[in-house]
Amino acid sequence: MRIAELIAYIVDLPLRREIKHASATRRESSNLLIRCKLTDGTEGWGEGVPRDYVTGETPAGAIAQLASTPLTELFDLDCQNWRDVIQLCGRFKPAVEQEDPRDCRSNALRCAVELSILDAFGKLFEEPVSRVTSEFAAAREINASRTVVQYSTTITAENAKKERISALKMRIYGFKQCKVKVGVVGANDDERLNRIRWWLGRRFDIRLDANEAWHVDEVVGKIEPLLKHDVTCVEQPVPHEEVEMQAELRRQLPVDLMLDESLTSLVDAEKAIEQETCDLFNIRLSKCGGFLNSLRIADLAQRHGIGYQLGCHPGESGILSSAGRHWAVSVDNIRYLEGSYDRHILRSLLTNEDITFGYGGRAPAITVPGLGVTINPKMLDKLKTCEKLFRM
Repeated sequence: MRIAELIAYIVDLPLRREIKHASATRRESSNLLIRCKLTDGTEGWGEGVPRDYVTGETPAGAIAQLASTPLTELFDLDCQNWRDVIQLCGRFKPAVEQEDPRDCRSNALRCAVELSILDAFGKLFEEPVSRVTSEFAAAREINASRTVVQYSTTITAENAKKERISALKMRIYGFKQCKVKVGVVGANDDERLNRIRWWLGRRFDIRLDANEAWHVDEVVGKIEPLLKHDVTCVEQPVPHEEVEMQAELRRQLPVDLMLDESLTSLVDAEKAIEQETCDLFNIRLSKCGGFLNSLRIADLAQRHGIGYQLGCHPGESGILSSAGRHWAVSVDNIRYLEGSYDRHILRSLLTNEDITFGYGGRAPAITVPGLGVTINPKMLDKLKTCEKLFRM
């Protein structure tokens, strides 16, 4: 079976509330969707979330990249099994006109195209996409099989009342882990964490996410006063341009440091391991170039004693939520798990299926073929701002 066509869409998904952190503030998420149609008519869907401040991508730029990429090798391979499909995904090499030393300037596009292919062939083979992990040679050592996963939750920088309500909801609804956004201008993080820890209780696992808020010379002074609140991890405290100096911070601070904006590819991962700049990777499917490349990064991390979480971008639709679920149930040793926020963040669901996690952040494995979601055509027509067809 071969690919017959790809259709790219840009959709603007309104958020229920403003999402604020040190790097950006947004009220909607502009996402890239890809629909892959096979020669027998089977369709699959993929999604990427281009963030210019992370990988240098934009939705319009991703479609322009796809338009300038030769697709012959993508359309001419006949796939009979998952190994063929994995080989097919490896053939997709988006055109990148700018210098790309970190190999990340097409990651959202690669993720969207790859997921659409995996979804389509999963439906054809009548197997869930999670099956890919056990078929992918580079992921054999991290392969797992779970029927249920548990997501963590997030408190953004808001006023005290909203933070209190968020924390109490999390405690009442049985969550065990929470990420708190810190480093936002004007916020007193020590006071905030004192309140949040009180509302969540002592047993809650609290980690921090600074989103590149601080320069290296101020990090110790910013983080040390927060450690008394029993935080387990600090994510991306410094800008990517200063991340090489984070190795010294690891020796000064008695808390795990995680890379996010500085972890977009295998190039970044290998450099972080060589320079000893972190204890954990934040792997996101879109940011890191798709399902398969995220598996490669997790495998590399495990082989070098680095922990990892599976993260997400606020504003992902049910397509990426379901892809994250398939990744999470099939990968071992995930320290923290983010995603499936759909109904809690999006004003409208693009998928017919609701992938939102349940009580305590728990969610079942998706066992139906492909990603396990279908698109609501009326909602797609309402939210799309661009559509472009690609054929041989």
